[in-house]
Amino acid sequence: MSGTSEGPTPAADLDRSAVTDSDNICRKSYDEATDPKPDETTEITTTPATTDGTPDPKTYEHVFTSAALPMAVVGRDGLVSTANAAFGSLIGADPAGLTGRIAADLLDLASDARTWHAYREVLRGRQARLRCARRLKHPDGHSLWVQVTVSPLAKDTPGVLLSVSDISARRELQARLRHLQMHDPVTRLPNRTLFFERLSAALETESYEQSGTGRIGLCYLDLDGFKAVNDTLGHRVGDRLLAAVAERLTRIADDAGFARTGVPLVARLGGDEFALLVEDSTGTEQLADLAESALAALQAPFDLAGQRLSLSASIGVVERHAAGTTATGLMQAADTTLYWAKADGKSRWTLFDPERNAHLVTRQALSSTLRPAIERGEFVLEYQPLVGMGDGRLSGVEALVRWNHPQFGTLTPNRFIGLAEEDGSIVPLGRWALTTACRQARRWQLDHPGEPPIFVSVNVAVRQVWDSDLVADVAETLAETGLAPHLLQLELTESAVMGSAGRPLQALQALSDMGVRIAIDDFGTGYSNLAYLSRLPVSVLKLDGSFVRGFQYDDPGDRPNPADEVVVEAMIQLAHRLGLTVTAECVETSAQASRLRHIGCDTGQGWLYSRPVAPDRISELLDGRTYAETPAGKP
Repeated sequence: MSGTSEGPTPAADLDRSAVTDSDNICRKSYDEATDPKPDETTEITTTPATTDGTPDPKTYEHVFTSAALPMAVVGRDGLVSTANAAFGSLIGADPAGLTGRIAADLLDLASDARTWHAYREVLRGRQARLRCARRLKHPDGHSLWVQVTVSPLAKDTPGVLLSVSDISARRELQARLRHLQMHDPVTRLPNRTLFFERLSAALETESYEQSGTGRIGLCYLDLDGFKAVNDTLGHRVGDRLLAAVAERLTRIADDAGFARTGVPLVARLGGDEFALLVEDSTGTEQLADLAESALAALQAPFDLAGQRLSLSASIGVVERHAAGTTATGLMQAADTTLYWAKADGKSRWTLFDPERNAHLVTRQALSSTLRPAIERGEFVLEYQPLVGMGDGRLSGVEALVRWNHPQFGTLTPNRFIGLAEEDGSIVPLGRWALTTACRQARRWQLDHPGEPPIFVSVNVAVRQVWDSDLVADVAETLAETGLAPHLLQLELTESAVMGSAGRPLQALQALSDMGVRIAIDDFGTGYSNLAYLSRLPVSVLKLDGSFVRGFQYDDPGDRPNPADEVVVEAMIQLAHRLGLTVTAECVETSAQASRLRHIGCDTGQGWLYSRPVAPDRISELLDGRTYAETPAGKP
C-alpha cells in the first residue's frame, strides 16, 4: 500500500466528521483561508467552451490532472476511479496504479466508527460533506498530517471527490502550542490542566473496564516550609528548587514504572504542590511504596547555586476502585488526606481513612448547623448530682448541655462544644445554658421550700469571657430568675483559668465579688500551678477523673496504687489550706467513695450516685436528699 495509517486517530483530531449544507456556508471563510492558493506566477487562462456554450470536458480533465491540490475521484463502490499527480505524490504512489484501489484504505477513513459512518453516508448521497484530519505514513518513512474533504460530484454524476491538503506544519504548531499550554514552564512537568485531563480520561468507564486492574491511585504532595525559601532566598532560588524536586519525582516515577504496565504521571498542580497519578494501581501497598520513595528522595539535601537546602514533604495518599470515582471526589479525598499529614506533624505520608473522613464530614455538618440549632431550640440541659462525701446529701447539680440533633440523635458536649468555641456560637449557647440552668435552680427552690436550696454549676468557655460581657450576663440572669448568687457556680477549665490576666481575671474577680462561686474543672490535667491558686478568685477545685480512677477497686484483696492516693491526698490538703473545697469527678464505686471520704474530699460526682438526668428526676431526688452508695449508679 502506498499510503498507510499509524492507527486510529483520536476523536479530538476530527475536524467535524460530518457537516451539513448550512455548515458549508459557515465554513466558507475557513475554507478560503486553508485551501491552497495559486502562486502569484501561475498563469491564469480562460476555460474554452463548446459551441453550445458549455466548458469542454477535456478542459476539466486537464485542470484535474494538473492541479496542485491532491484529488481523487471515487465511485459509489468506494474504489478510486482516477487520481491526479499531486495525490499520488502525497501518498507516494503512481497515480495510474491507484485506479481500483479502496480509497478508505489509502486515507485510513475506516479506523474509527464515526468517520467511517460519515464517509459511507456521503458515498450514498445521504450526507452533503465530510471533513476530517488523518495522520498518514509515507513509504519513505516520514509521517504527515492531512485534511481530507469528501464532497459529492455534480448532481447527475455518481461518486465523490476526495481532496487532500497537507496540514503537517499547522498540526506541528498546534502541538507546540498545546505543549506550552499543558506544561509548567518552571518544572516542565504536566500542569494542572493536563493532569485533570489525564485523570478524567482514566476514570472513564471504557478506560478501566477493557483492561487493567480497574483501580486508581494518587499521591498528593506538598513541600513543607517552601514559602520560607521564597521569602528568604528569593523566587529565583525557589524556582530552581521546584525544578530539582520535579527532577527527583520524575526519577522516582520512572523507577516505579519499571517492569510495570505504565509510569506514574508526575504533575505540578501549582505553587509547591505536586501529584503522582497511578493508573491501574495494584493496591495501597504500591501507593505506599511510591510515597515512601518520594519522601526519601526529597530528604537528601539540594545544592542550588551555592545554597545547600534541606527539604521535607507531606503526602496524602488515596487508592480506590475507579468505578464510581470522580475526579473531584478523588482530589477532595487527596486534599483532606494531605491536610491530615500536615496536622499529624508533616514530613510523612497519610493514607485516606473513610472513617476519619466520615467524622470530618459529620463535624463540618454540625458546625454549619450550630447557630440555627440554637435558634430552633434543639438544645436541652441534663443535670448530674453533686453529693456531699460526709453526709451523702445532694448539695448541687452540674448542668450538662445536650444537642437533640434531628439527624445524628442526642449528642454530648464533646461532639460540639469545640466547634462552638471555634465559630463563636459558644456565646449564645452559653448564655442560653446559663439562663436555663438558673431558672431551673430557682424552680427547684420554689417547689421545695422546706429543704435547703441546691446550687447549680454551669460550664463557661474562656471565649465567653473574651467575646461577651459575662459579668453583665450573669447579673442580668440572676436578677431575672431571682436566684441567689451563692447558688450559682461557674466552671472553667484549668487551662483557661491558670495564667489568666487582664480581662479574664477581672471578670472572675467581679463574679466572685458578686457572690458567685468559681470552680476549676478537670484540675490536674493542665498547668497545675498550685501556687497561683492563692491569687485567683477560685472557691472549688474539681479533680479530674483520671486521678479518681486509680482508686477503683472492689475486692478487699486488691490494693490501689499508693502514688495515686498520695497525689490526690496532697492536692486535697493543699486546697483546704487555701480555703478551697474539692469535688472528685467520675466516682463510680463504693471503694472510691470510701477512700476519697477518708482523705478528706468534700464532694463527689459520678455514676455511683447518678448519671446526668432530666430536671424532673432531680425534683424526685430532692425528696430523698441522701444517697446510698451503690455501684448500680442509681440513688
